[in-house]
Amino acid sequence: MFTRFLALALVLLAPLAASAQDAATTDWQEGTHYDLIVPALRTADPDKIEVVEFFWYGCGHCYTFDPLISRWKDTLAEDVDFKGSPAVWNKPMELHAAMYYTADVLGVLDSLHTVMFQAMNVDGKRLGSEAEIRKLFTSNGVSGDDFDKAFSSFGVSSQVRQANSRARAAKITGTPEMMVNGKYRISIRKAGSQANMLKLADFLIEKERAAQPAPAAA
Repeated sequence: MFTRFLALALVLLAPLAASAQDAATTDWQEGTHYDLIVPALRTADPDKIEVVEFFWYGCGHCYTFDPLISRWKDTLAEDVDFKGSPAVWNKPMELHAAMYYTADVLGVLDSLHTVMFQAMNVDGKRLGSEAEIRKLFTSNGVSGDDFDKAFSSFGVSSQVRQANSRARAAKITGTPEMMVNGKYRISIRKAGSQANMLKLADFLIEKERAAQPAPAAA
């Protein structure tokens, strides 16, 4: 009799538990689950909802987050502009930021992004010098001359400085973290999990989309 009563109770309580779980993952609150950035940062394109991921190639959490965010990026609508932004807190991270932008300038970021993550997190490489980074690029089909020109270029060094300024202005304290439209900062500490970071990003994208003025009537 008790077993039947327990089974019935579980059946009756299951919808309530599911509802509570849904509320816990959709009732996002500013200050509790994400932070407001004050003042807001200017985005590259005011007609797009900009999402920025702050990361470091030597960060194990960023390494495990990368496959999740790669799949998530494929779901984004055309009005969303996604950007990666390497964190720059010290000289080694400055090198790794230059590594990221060099790959971007050379048009090989898509193919080398995972390679660079794996080199530091799986293969145990520190990539602590330009020579070591150059070797990684050339062993993956990049011309040594092309690497040298790009890595030492003004364009790459300028982007590294901008990445540093962006992270400081957004008050980034760890990696991975995300920023939505220059207004909201998402951290794993407040979101609770990497999956929740992406759910929060979806929520804030929709929040920004809803706040956009309706197009003027013809």
